[in-house]
Parts: sequence; structure tokens; C-alpha cells
Amino acid sequence: MSGELPQPTLEMMREHRVLIDPYLLWADGEGVPIVEDFGVDLRKVETAPWPRIGANGAIVHLKGRGDFMSMFVIDLAPGGSTAPQKHLYEEVVYVLDGHGSTSVELLDGTTHSFEWGPHSVFAIPLNAPYRHFNGSGTETARLVSGNNLCLMINLFHDPKFIFDNPARFPGRYGSADWFDGGGEMIETQPTRFMWETNFVADVAAFELKGWAKRGGRSSNIRFCLADGVMHAHTSEMAVGTYKKGHRHGPDFHVLVVKGDGHSLLWYDGDEDFVRVDWHPGVVFAPPDQMFHQHFNTSAYPARYLPIACGSLRHPLTQAKKNVTLGVDVSVQQGGCQIEYEDQDPRIHGIFLEALARNGVQSLMGEYIDETPYRDLIGAGAGAKAGK
Repeated sequence: MSGELPQPTLEMMREHRVLIDPYLLWADGEGVPIVEDFGVDLRKVETAPWPRIGANGAIVHLKGRGDFMSMFVIDLAPGGSTAPQKHLYEEVVYVLDGHGSTSVELLDGTTHSFEWGPHSVFAIPLNAPYRHFNGSGTETARLVSGNNLCLMINLFHDPKFIFDNPARFPGRYGSADWFDGGGEMIETQPTRFMWETNFVADVAAFELKGWAKRGGRSSNIRFCLADGVMHAHTSEMAVGTYKKGHRHGPDFHVLVVKGDGHSLLWYDGDEDFVRVDWHPGVVFAPPDQMFHQHFNTSAYPARYLPIACGSLRHPLTQAKKNVTLGVDVSVQQGGCQIEYEDQDPRIHGIFLEALARNGVQSLMGEYIDETPYRDLIGAGAGAKAGK
């Protein structure tokens, strides 16, 4: 994006010992592909042997990732597994493809295993020993890890402290059935809900709760996974609808679970929008305080899974607390959201044009007077590809 300052090079960090980013130095030394872009199709990421993990992998750095989070892609070969792992960073694991299982060492030294498949989401309690196994003898399984390793390495700049630490955290394990999909539904605010668990078998089919304040027919559920600081929620847009625009700090990695559509991103004062077209497996991260808005232009509901550092229970920063409190409050009232009546009129025209191409009928007439927007169909002005 234009206006970005040049960043310190790895050579500057190593040779001159200034402006050091220990995480970037660690990532460069792991010997696996590093993909950096505004948005990434995770199914197209190429992986290579990753000795630390014992499987093929890659590191994904999104331009809007901020200082707290990044992503790994891990491929388990048919019948394969990772090496035994444990680490002092937290992660939310999403199963992009494949079926398999994960074994976790419990506090008493016994091992518990649970099975996962496409769209499963889970978290391992902090620093608990674990191992992933591919249950297929013919198909590769691809896992995606949204994690806060960059934060932890930059805090301690000592990888051995992160990967070879004996500390255990008894409070992170939860109830006995939480590795098998059990959990507790908590109403955190009126009509706002959080599901506390360690494992969600299929986030694409998980029952959501309506959230009308975020836009037409919107629904949502937030997760508390392994009592961690990593945030995850899933939201769904009905056919022919879109969410209200909003903004927040960096590091929310928006991973598309199902549906096709696009998102528009812009800063105050921008003449054009940045446009990200998406489908299942695409992930992108809106940069710090960049407005963004999500649109379902497919003939079936669209659902996405944002992962970030700073959870509903443990937000870590005041900025994350503000997002929770202001995400569905108008910017004119000090919140994060742009109401439909205040949005740029080009936005609805771009949406209607995309629906027309796909033969889908808009249902936004329930929330917006569409009559003055109809002549904008076909204009398509003001959107460019994300870079």
C-alpha cells in the first residue's frame, strides 16, 4: 500500500543489532516458505519440510497482521503425523482439508485423543504436549494455525524458552468433554453469546445467534478456546445481504469458511476502495483502523472465521476492549461501525453489480431504499484489487 515506510532488513538486524524483530529472524531461520500478501488463498500456499514440526509447512504473513499474530500452514502427508510438540504460544487451529486426530497429554500424564475433519476448529491448552495425525492413507490433510508466536518471541527473544519450557497451566484444560465438542454457552451481553470449549467439530455448521445490529440477517457466535488469549468468532451473511462497515486495530485474520463474495477496505479520505474477492480458504487481515465491509454475492450463505490475539475473556489491550464494546455502535456515537444510511453510495452499487453477475437477488431492500442505487448497477467504479 502507498505511503508505507521502508522496514529494517534482516541484514540490519543481524549485522548492526538495531531495530531487531526476533520473530522475523526466527521465521527466516526455519527454512520454510514465507508468503506475504494483503490476502492469501491458503489452499495455494506451497509448503516444504519443516524439521521443527516434523511435517511440511509454510509461514503466512498478511500485511495487516500487526504485532501480535501470524499464520502457519501445516500439511500432514497421507498416514503421516507431526513430531511431538509443545510451546509457550497459543494458537487456534482450523482444518482446511482432511480428516485426522490430535492427541493431547493431560495434566496427569495420560493422553486424550479427539478426531477432526474439514471446518473443525480447536485450541491446545498452553504448553500442553500434543501431536497431530492424518487419518487418511491417501489424502493430505492441511491445517491452518493462527497463533501469537510473534508476540511471544519478540517479548522474550529466546526460542528455547518458548519451545522447551516445562511450565504447565492447569486452568487451561477445561471440562473433561471439551476436547470432544462439549462446552458451555455464556450470554456475555444481552443477545450476545460465547461458546466456551476446546474443540468445535464443524464451524461451518455450528448454530449461530442473530446479531441484527451488525447488518441485515447477520448471525454470529464467539468462542473461548482453552481459556486462551486467542480470539475466534464466526459470522454468517444470508444470501443477498452484507454486513455494515466497521474498523478496528490490526491482526484480525478473516478466514473464509463457506460462500463467495468480496470485501471492500478503505481509510477515511480515500478516493478508491481496496477490494478483496474471496472464496473458501482465502484469508486477509484489514490493516490498523482501515474500514472494511463484507458482502455475500453467492447463492448460498457465506460464513467466515476471524482469528486474532486478544480474546473476549482476555482482551490483552484497551484497543481490543474497545472493539468488543463498540463493534456494533455507530462511529458517530464513538463506536466502530458505519450505518447503512451513512455509507458511500458506491458501495451498494458494487454489491448489486456483483449480484447481477451471479444471478442472485438482493434482500437489502428490507434495510435500504434500493431505488436510487439501481442506476449504479454496472458502474463498478471505485474498487481495485488488493495488493
